[in-house]
Amino acid sequence: MLNNFLEHTRCPESVLAPSLERIRAGTNAGAVSDPSTIASPSDAGKFMALADRRANGDGEVPLTLRDIDHAIEWLRHEKYIDNRIQDAHQSGLKAAVRRSYYMLRPLFPVSFRKYLQRMALRGWDARAFPAWPVDLSVEKLMEGTWRLLLSSTDGRELPFIWFWPDGHASCCIMTHDVETQAGRDFCGTMMQMEKRYGINSAFEVVPEERYEVPDTFLQGIRDGGCEVCIHGLNHDGHLFSSEAVFFERAGKINAYAEQWKSLGFRSPVMYRNLEWLYALEFSYDMSVPNVGHLDPQRGGCCTVMPYFIGDILELPLTTIQDYSLFNILGQRSLATWVRQIEMIRERHGLISFIIHPDYVSEGWSSKLYDELLEYLAKLRAECGVWIALPREVDGWWRARREMTLTRENGTWKILGPQAERAKLAYASLKNGTVTYRIVV
Repeated sequence: MLNNFLEHTRCPESVLAPSLERIRAGTNAGAVSDPSTIASPSDAGKFMALADRRANGDGEVPLTLRDIDHAIEWLRHEKYIDNRIQDAHQSGLKAAVRRSYYMLRPLFPVSFRKYLQRMALRGWDARAFPAWPVDLSVEKLMEGTWRLLLSSTDGRELPFIWFWPDGHASCCIMTHDVETQAGRDFCGTMMQMEKRYGINSAFEVVPEERYEVPDTFLQGIRDGGCEVCIHGLNHDGHLFSSEAVFFERAGKINAYAEQWKSLGFRSPVMYRNLEWLYALEFSYDMSVPNVGHLDPQRGGCCTVMPYFIGDILELPLTTIQDYSLFNILGQRSLATWVRQIEMIRERHGLISFIIHPDYVSEGWSSKLYDELLEYLAKLRAECGVWIALPREVDGWWRARREMTLTRENGTWKILGPQAERAKLAYASLKNGTVTYRIVV
């Protein structure tokens, strides 16, 4: 009934039993609104409106806790929209245009590529769902579930395991998709910039065709305290063009992951088909945006928290990419990033970045990236933001999934791997608002 909620919060199901009994006995016990009917962003928006009204106590809305939990999975797996990009699911013209673009792309001047991309994305800001600049639909559904459960506890708090280790308020990961030889050659400079602020990052490297990948380059990243991840196979835009192509390339990608000892993967251009993800032998994936309005493939997982897809942990991209910020929105300031960061921090979420070494090598862009690093270091010092490598976040969420919250001699105790870093937290209702309290 509450599988996604229980996995996310690690709240003991036994603690919720009295609340669930009271909810079942209420007026909405038999109401059902099947989230599988969501077939478009418009439908998803309507469903979210229903969920919000139900979670705020509107007893006339036909939506149950089971419906809300199903909707969480529906959104995180992007099932509210058919955005598959394989040729068999696109019109002949659209598939031909995409193939032609990637075939001719190396011949296009950069300015012309930017023009084509802006034309392809025009009207993005008129899309109502997912919400821009950060979609918090899943967080609202989680909080709605808390609200329904807490409203049946006679004012009592409900315990759960806090989201981040050591009581951190939120988390941040810095990642770099390395797309060209020039970008590869700038990686060392980026690591030096980050070192000044005590920040380590992950570099997503293309194994074939784009540029040479010497062992010395990969080892230099590791020696700098950073992480090497896999960025597709050859970045030609065709990884998901067909099932046959994907599964043939998946074998090669997995071989590189084993050779490079890489735990993480990101698909080039954020192209994805989550139904095929199981074929990739990685611990975590970073290919799903929170909201995909500025990406060639639409959609978005509508959450700012990590979540599991099978046994692979998804670390969603929750901020705008540097390329889109500079070339689609035409901005050269931190304003949009800061706005997104504050929205994510308010929900104790994962602040994740893609900063391409290919696009921040100019004087103005390097300065802007330095300002971003300084801002993040300030958040770490003053606001409890955990700045970690993706592999560290992956390790924590895997350990947390194995933890249990048990009652011993009248006291709650957390058991499991890394339990010494975990914090007990309580959720409660104050004036109708869900609030959290961490036991230090």
